[in-house]
Amino acid sequence: MRNTESLVSPVVEAWATYRTSSAADWPTRRLLRAKAGSRVSVVLPAHDEEATVGAIVSTIREHLMDRIPLVDELIVVDSRSTDRTAQVARAAGAEVVSQDAMTHGLPRLTGKGDALWAGLAAAEGDVVAFVDADLREFRPHFVTGLLGPLLTDPSVDFVKGFYHRPLIGTTGVEADGGGRVTELMARPMLNLFWPELAGFVQPLAGEYAGRREVLAQVPFVSGYGVETAMLIDLLELVGLDALAQVDLGERKHRHQDTAALGRMSAQIMLTVWSRLQRRGWASPDVLPTALLTQFRRGGSDTLPNLDREIVVSDVTVEERPPLAELRHRLPRRRVAAA
Repeated sequence: MRNTESLVSPVVEAWATYRTSSAADWPTRRLLRAKAGSRVSVVLPAHDEEATVGAIVSTIREHLMDRIPLVDELIVVDSRSTDRTAQVARAAGAEVVSQDAMTHGLPRLTGKGDALWAGLAAAEGDVVAFVDADLREFRPHFVTGLLGPLLTDPSVDFVKGFYHRPLIGTTGVEADGGGRVTELMARPMLNLFWPELAGFVQPLAGEYAGRREVLAQVPFVSGYGVETAMLIDLLELVGLDALAQVDLGERKHRHQDTAALGRMSAQIMLTVWSRLQRRGWASPDVLPTALLTQFRRGGSDTLPNLDREIVVSDVTVEERPPLAELRHRLPRRRVAAA
């Protein structure tokens, strides 16, 4: 294997140096001064997150709204939860909107990306920050770090978070064991086809923020390909120099099993394929299958000689068009989740 230390792209190296900062670089009161007349919205897409969403909302409400008025709007998008996510979030101080209410009259889509789109549609801020609702030990810097470059530098349109992701296993804790889909799927794909994005430490991170007018110009993939598509589409829309990343420290959340990671990876592959087609790098007439076959030990349908049952999942990737194209079709008033 060749020594690749000297083969880092000068563009990537320069960007990573110039456009990378730490959450500690952005103290709250400095951001409040820089905010001036801008409005800031924080959006949490949430599906069955009653165990964690309340603490996140309470932290943002206490530290970034009540103590220091940095955040003007805090929205939780209830993504068809079957638990008490909506009630817990509302009790903690968030405005709760229903994903289905915000997309009423449009085709029904599933997945995180559609909840994000609904949140953007509901938000009124000039800057919108997205935070996953399953984080544990949440701290205010997860928001302030994302807002820092946007509120202080008008040339920045989008900020991505990155962090250490400890993976808790049966034999102990692996400090950076999280992000398996990133290392095995997303990073290799981006390096192959969009090498300008190679400087992003965690391209699939669920914490990011952007200017609303810019986010409204890109489509949102309905499933787990949303972060991949967003980076690619924003690169083409505003260019690499308008993108930045911030070190948020350590992120603790629940981890998916290997089969779930396989389904996530399949959606990312389909998302990348769609972007390759749009650029003319893949045949527009070839439609890859969206059925993923996996095997599971045990179960009632175990096949002879396999000692496993076959599980087939539909990993179809759909998209909401850019919000700017559909604003006229959205409900005039938000409908709160029950």
